[in-house]
Amino acid sequence: MDTHRSPGGQSHGTATDDVAHLLVRCLEAEGVGYVFGIPGEENIRFVDALTGSTIRYVLVRHEQGASFMAEIYGRLTGKAGVCSATLGPGAINLALGAADAMTNSTPLVALAAQGSLGRVHKESHQVIDLVSMFAPVTQWSARVQAPGAVPEMVRRVFKTAQSERPGAVFLAVPEDVEAARTETRLAPLEVDTVYADAPSPSQVARAAEVVAAAQHPVVLAGHGAARAGASAALLRFAERLNVPVATTFHGKGVFPDDHANALGAVGFMRHDYANFGFDSADVLICVGYEIQEFDPVKINPDGDKRIVHLHRFPAEVDAHYPVAVGVEGDLSLGLDALAAALPDGLAFEVGAGGRIRSLLAEELDYGRTNDAWPLVPQRVVADVRAALGREDIVLADTGAGKMWMARLYPTYAPDTCLVSNGLSTMGFALPGAIAAKLARPERRVLAMMGDGSFLMNSQELETAVRERVPLVVLVLVDEEYGLITWKMELELERHSHTRFTNPDFVAYAESFGARGHRIEAAAELLPTLRRALDHDGVSVIACPVDYSENLRLTDRLGELHGPF
Repeated sequence: MDTHRSPGGQSHGTATDDVAHLLVRCLEAEGVGYVFGIPGEENIRFVDALTGSTIRYVLVRHEQGASFMAEIYGRLTGKAGVCSATLGPGAINLALGAADAMTNSTPLVALAAQGSLGRVHKESHQVIDLVSMFAPVTQWSARVQAPGAVPEMVRRVFKTAQSERPGAVFLAVPEDVEAARTETRLAPLEVDTVYADAPSPSQVARAAEVVAAAQHPVVLAGHGAARAGASAALLRFAERLNVPVATTFHGKGVFPDDHANALGAVGFMRHDYANFGFDSADVLICVGYEIQEFDPVKINPDGDKRIVHLHRFPAEVDAHYPVAVGVEGDLSLGLDALAAALPDGLAFEVGAGGRIRSLLAEELDYGRTNDAWPLVPQRVVADVRAALGREDIVLADTGAGKMWMARLYPTYAPDTCLVSNGLSTMGFALPGAIAAKLARPERRVLAMMGDGSFLMNSQELETAVRERVPLVVLVLVDEEYGLITWKMELELERHSHTRFTNPDFVAYAESFGARGHRIEAAAELLPTLRRALDHDGVSVIACPVDYSENLRLTDRLGELHGPF
C-alpha cells in the first residue's frame, strides 16, 4: 500500500507541555474541524484548550446526538468525525453512535474522560471499564496511560478509524493524565495516508474468465463503492459491457437511478422489483458490497450464482456469498482493469431493467398525483424528490419512511440519500443533518423522520438553532411505530403496543426558536418543503401519513411473478 506523509513529527525541546493542549494540537494535525460533545468535570481542560484552536466545538444536548453528528460527518468527508464526552454516563451515551458507525463502515473517533489512573482499578464514583465496554463496537478501544503516549495514540486512533475498512475507535483520557504536563514539549506525529494498491493482474484475469462465461451478469454496488469514489468507473464498466447495476441502500446514488442500466436498490424486507433483476443472473459482480448491508440470501437464495468480489478487503464468509474470484485493491482501477481484460465487443442484455424502472416510475407517478390526506408515502417520496436538487442531501431515519425512501427515492449521486442500514438505528437523522450541513454547507439538507424517531433526539433542534445550522426536519406523523406494526401484520396478522400520542409539533418547534409548519392537505407539502429549504434557518414540518399503503405494497409484491 502506498502512503503519503504530511508535515509534522515528534520533536522534543526543553519546555514542558500540558496534555490537554497537546491533545488539541494532535487533533488539529489530523485535520479535525469539529468536535461534537458535552463537557464534564473530568475533561474541562481539554474543552478549554479547544478555545482559540482551529477546531469548532459544537455543544450538543445529548451525547448520543454528538455521536451521530460525528458519524455522519465522517461518512460525508471520509475523515473521522470526533465526538467527546465525560466519563461514566456521558461516555456510555456515545456507544450507540459508535456502534452505528462501526456497522455502517464509517470513520468515527470517540473521546471520553475517565477517572484518574489511581482509582480506575477499584470501585470508584462514575468509573466503569469503558475500554472493555467499547471494545465490541469499535476497531480499537484504549486508554491513555501516560502523557507522552498522546501523539502516538492519537495518530493510531485516526489511522485505524480511517483506513479500509473504516469504523469507530474509542480513546479514554484519565482526568489526571489530561491535567498532567509532559517532561518535554511534544509535537503531533506525521500523518501518513494509506492508498489502495492496484489489483493483482492474475486475479483480474481470473475474474475476466468468470464474467466472459456469464450469460446474465448483474452488478451490485455497495457502500464501499461510494466510499471509494468509484461512480465514474462504475458507469464506464456498465456502459462498456451493457450490464445492469443495482445498489444497496447504502450504495444509493453511486450509480444514477435515471441511467438506462439502473435496477434500483435492493434491501427491502420482501422480494422487491430490483430483486427480480437477480433471479435469472448467473454471475454477480459485487463492487464494494459488504454483507452487513443486507443478507445475500435475498439475491442468491440457492447459493449457486458465481460471485466476483471487488473491494479493498476480502469478503465475509457466508453460504449465500460464495466468492469465485476476489479482486482486492482500488475499486476504480479494478473495474477498469476488468473491463480491459474482457474480449472486445463483449456486451450483455440489460434484461429486466426496463420493466423494473417502469414499475418504480409507476409508483412515483401514483404518489405524485395522489391527493389523499393523510398523505400516502409515495406522495411524500415524490414531493421530497421534487423539492431537492440532485446533489442535495436527505437523511431517511429508520422506520417505515426509510423503507419507502430507500426503495423508491430516485438518487443520482453518492451519499445524497443517507440511511442507517448496518445497525438500522432510530434517531440519527436530526443530529446527522446538523453534521451534514457542516460538512456540505453548499447543499440543502433534509432530515426525514417518523414521529417515533424524531422524539428520540428532537432536543438537537436547539443545537441547530443556536449554532445557526439551517436545515429542515420533515416529521411523518402516524402516532405509532409504523414499521413494527407493518412487520406484525405481515407475520402475525395483528399488532399491539405500537401506538402513542404526540405533542403539538408546530408549537414544539417554535419553542426552540425554529419555524413550525403543519400539512393539512396533500397539495401543501411540496410548496412548504420548498419554502422551508429556502429559509436560512431551522424548520420543522409535521406531515400526517397513511401507512395503510404498507400492506398494500407487500401484498402487491407478493403477487408479482418473474422472470421479468
